This record gives sequence, C-alpha cells and structure tokens, in this order.
Amino acid sequence: MNVLGTHVLLDLRECDPQLLNDLDHIRNELLKAAAAVDAHVVGESFHQFTPQGVTGILSIAESHISIHTWPEHRYAAADIFTCGDQTMPGRAANLIIEALGCRAPQITEIRRGLNESIVADLQSVHLVK
Repeated sequence: MNVLGTHVLLDLRECDPQLLNDLDHIRNELLKAAAAVDAHVVGESFHQFTPQGVTGILSIAESHISIHTWPEHRYAAADIFTCGDQTMPGRAANLIIEALGCRAPQITEIRRGLNESIVADLQSVHLVK
C-alpha cells in the first residue's frame, strides 16, 4: 500500500528501571537508533522528572522519535513516526527495545496518509454501485 508514513507505537513492559530513569542513556540510545536507520536529527528535547522518569523527543527530518518512561512501573511508551521509504522504523523500534532491557514489548504499526490516488480510487469504488 502506498502511504506517506509509518507510525510504530511501542508499549514496553518489564524494562530495566535503572535504564528507564537514566536520561543520558535514553538520549544516547534514541540518537543511536535514529542514526542506525539513517534518520536525520534536526532537534531534540529531553527532561528528567523528579523523583523519577524521563521524557524525550527527537525531531527528525522524517518526523519524530519520542519516549516517556515510568521506572516505578518498569514501563515506557515510545513512538517512531517516519515519512518516506528510506527509514526503517521497525529496526529503530527493535534497537530501543533492546537498549531498555525490555522483556515484554508490544509493537503496533500504523500506515498513515494514504496516497491521494489510492484515496481517489477508493472514493470512486464507493460511488459506483
């Protein structure tokens, strides 16, 4: 199917709580994941919460990679949204899962932005009965 982007949602359970609370580790691993899939980082923002938890986002030319952690629950929510055909969000997802010591990941992939010609074809099918 011809789409504009792929959005990978990660529900990461049973992660290493120390890694989930380490801002430098999370930042470095998201940057490594972006580099591994040839994403082009154009900006970033990370924050360490008190008493625990990290949130962060990499703005990439292809869209974004983000994460929010709850070390007390051994849980992180992350998403990787990439446009075009060059970047492999599934590969980045696997790198993030491994970097957090996640033992129970759930991965959901959503195709976004159907190509206009496909949408027009679908609309014409619904008009013809």
